[in-house]
Amino acid sequence: MRSMLFVPGDRPERFAKAAASGADAVILDLEDAVVPEKRPQARLEIATYLASAERNVPLWVRINPVDTDDALADLAAVIDARPDGVVLPKARDGADVHRASHWLEAHEARCGFAIGSVGLIPLITESAGALLNAASFALLPARVAGLTWGAEDLAADIGAFGNKSPDGEYELTYALARSMCLLAAAAAGVPAIDTVDTEFKDVAAIERRARASRRQGFVGKLAIHPGQLAPIHAAFSPSDDEVRWAARVLAAFRAAPGTGAVAFEGGMLDKPHIRQAERILAAASRR
Repeated sequence: MRSMLFVPGDRPERFAKAAASGADAVILDLEDAVVPEKRPQARLEIATYLASAERNVPLWVRINPVDTDDALADLAAVIDARPDGVVLPKARDGADVHRASHWLEAHEARCGFAIGSVGLIPLITESAGALLNAASFALLPARVAGLTWGAEDLAADIGAFGNKSPDGEYELTYALARSMCLLAAAAAGVPAIDTVDTEFKDVAAIERRARASRRQGFVGKLAIHPGQLAPIHAAFSPSDDEVRWAARVLAAFRAAPGTGAVAFEGGMLDKPHIRQAERILAAASRR
């Protein structure tokens, strides 16, 4: 998924618009976007929409953290309508992810769904403790479809007044959090999805930062506004030149079976380049 677009769970008039926005997936939010007193109604609105939507795009639900009373209430309210996945915020360590997965497994069994059919994406850097526990996210339940991270809650947890330098780039602590998300996802064998960009009017800046995310290893990005989708998709879609390069790389290795390294256009390539080429072609097939 190149993009996952958040929409507040208490704004049902926006649900269908979000699904039609072109996002690769939509996240119906029950956490920070909804004040506590509105959550009961938001749960009903989300469950109603999930039960009736055509599912032209995957519909995910962000529940509340597992250590809150709201988390189980969120799941109980929406699971019968079969969301495509659940986004788990403020995961403190891998145990929180396994706990949420066990809850989902129980609900799947009750509803007659295939075990593991509801996906799970945790946010793994939203507190100082979670960042220090990053290695615990390397062993994850099979239902986990990716890892993502957050900078705003981390800043609040630390007591910082901001998380970016004057030039708009993440400061050291948050760059570290981003890197730990990438490393944990790679160790777990799942995609890494970059956090939201709070900018939605400067399209060029959004695309520039998204391209940097892809270069670093992220496969997609969270979004908070439909205006962010086009630059995100442009950034995370391989160019025609990249696709042609990947095809030539694989052809070169096919022409030299049993060889660990091949000469290629004035240089030498080996196994990591095969993986890179395969990822480019896989991403291109989803454009």
